Amino acid sequence: MSGPDRCRFLNEDRSISGAGAWNAPGVKRLWLYNLHYFDDLNALDAVARQEWHAALIRRWIAENPPTQGNGWEPYPTSLRIVNWIKWALSGGVLPDEAVYSLAVQARHLERTIETHLLGNHLFANAKALVFVGLFFEGREADRWLSQGIAILRREVPEQILPDGGHFERSPMYHSLVLEDLLDLVNACRAYGGRPGAPACLPIGEWETAAGRMRFWLAAMCHPDGEIVLFNDSAFGIAPSPVELDSYADRLGFEAAPVRAGAVTQLPDSGYLRARAGESVVFLDAAPLGPDYLLGHGHADTLTFEWSLLGDRVIVDSGTSRYDECAERLSQRGTAAHNTVVVDGVDSSEVWGSFRVAHRARPFGLSVTETDELADVTCSHDGYRRLPGKVVHRRTWKIWDRRLKIEDALEGRFRSAQARFLLHPAVAAASNAGSSLRDGMSSGEWVLPSGKRVRWRIESGEGRFEPAQYHPGFGLAQDTVRLVVDFPGNRNVVEMTWD
Repeated sequence: MSGPDRCRFLNEDRSISGAGAWNAPGVKRLWLYNLHYFDDLNALDAVARQEWHAALIRRWIAENPPTQGNGWEPYPTSLRIVNWIKWALSGGVLPDEAVYSLAVQARHLERTIETHLLGNHLFANAKALVFVGLFFEGREADRWLSQGIAILRREVPEQILPDGGHFERSPMYHSLVLEDLLDLVNACRAYGGRPGAPACLPIGEWETAAGRMRFWLAAMCHPDGEIVLFNDSAFGIAPSPVELDSYADRLGFEAAPVRAGAVTQLPDSGYLRARAGESVVFLDAAPLGPDYLLGHGHADTLTFEWSLLGDRVIVDSGTSRYDECAERLSQRGTAAHNTVVVDGVDSSEVWGSFRVAHRARPFGLSVTETDELADVTCSHDGYRRLPGKVVHRRTWKIWDRRLKIEDALEGRFRSAQARFLLHPAVAAASNAGSSLRDGMSSGEWVLPSGKRVRWRIESGEGRFEPAQYHPGFGLAQDTVRLVVDFPGNRNVVEMTWD
């Protein structure tokens, strides 16, 4: 909240005066959802806005009659229940009408659990039922608590993979679910000491799952401390990895284990982190997500991100919107990622805002490590549905001062391009966008640190095209993309530095 009647969500500032603001026509649904979440109750320096918060809670109750409008959908209801209770636990005073409203919201939620959506939505529903079941006492509260625990007993083993990754394969949603687990542990400890506290709380299971998730998150962070932007991911939505680590520390968790070796494999998720000297590469050999839940997946199989000397160099294009539109479709498409496009077709058929039809499946992963080299190879079958039955195989070779990407296509095709998106800071420092001419086979990029990276196309030619980078919702930053046309069935691009 930037004022008593003003909020900023998704990098968009709006007035929220008047009862119509909660369901204002013409405002993106995701922005309105954020308005109903009440996240600011527990944000940084929230205590300074406590009077605004108390007034906004009263407004919400008066202006959102039960079951009417966006705010009563199960997901915003779940987040709001948790935020109101956390606010009360941290010193906020809920008026009687808010306590009554919480009970009404809980009764509505238990009848509208999102078993049709599953995934992080169902997880959030269950978390809210646990919170409200702990907050209240009595037979009804016990039912909410039991229902929430029962859902989480199913969903934690289903959604948290053995390697610690969240099964939707989005580092952003992984961070949100990790916060959920830490909140559940925190709430159970807060209420566990009261007389008559329930003995059924599976706090140990949640602590174990959170520990695995912290290891995974540490592996999927760039040297700058922020997440990789694979699939639906953006900065500023979930707590940062540093904030999550600080939260876990305050709860008494041990530090996440230190990664050993040049290559860290997350075998159940399908991601890999390879490090050699100053260079860190994040590799996507993962499925888009669970087959029954692909809404946050992108057509990005065998993409990668790369940091050098702490600077992001080659980046995923990110995510800036969820509404159904051409831009959303473009951001999910193969051409927006650092992989290979064949015949102008997406490797997985993304459509709508959150839909996927035929999807690429990675196979044949091979990892070789020596003292000097990390060598990773993987293939995918996403283009086998084309008449030429094309299979894409990619090899990353990572040395201390050299990165080589080899792409091979088996089958018949008319055209293919490998694409590499530069971080805007690298593009600006290199002035790479000043000449977008065709016919380039080598060149140089300048990193913000001053380090110079020489790139070379082994066969064929490349060109720079204007592109955009979306590090947050509502954000678009101009940059450039190196596009390399295949001269035949094989293409090699190499980067070196001193």
